[in-house]
Amino acid sequence: MKELVLKRCKKCGALVKVLEEGAGKYICCGEEMEILKANSTDAAFEKHVPTYEKEGENIHIKVNHVMEEEHYIEWILVKMEKENREVLLQPGDTPEMIVPYEKGALIYAYCNKHGLWKTEVE
Repeated sequence: MKELVLKRCKKCGALVKVLEEGAGKYICCGEEMEILKANSTDAAFEKHVPTYEKEGENIHIKVNHVMEEEHYIEWILVKMEKENREVLLQPGDTPEMIVPYEKGALIYAYCNKHGLWKTEVE
């Protein structure tokens, strides 16, 4: 499965989801944007990496994380072979979603303080 490519501005924090990488640079606030790497922030692994349980033909995805005003999961995205599914979250929401089971799908969760986290569906 092809990885999700996200670029982030080092100054303002803007995120860009790259569908097809080209030869050009992504510039924001006058600087080249950095590639966001999953599971690379020094933070509690067990509170950021999305988990899932198979339920029939679906998987139920959860992130064991607080959803407070100043610290929360902003979104969950599932990258599948033919489509992506995502849910946008706000403080107070429950960070979970249900999608069809697909072996090899990549599940990403984005924490507003600790960045990008991912797991692969087995």
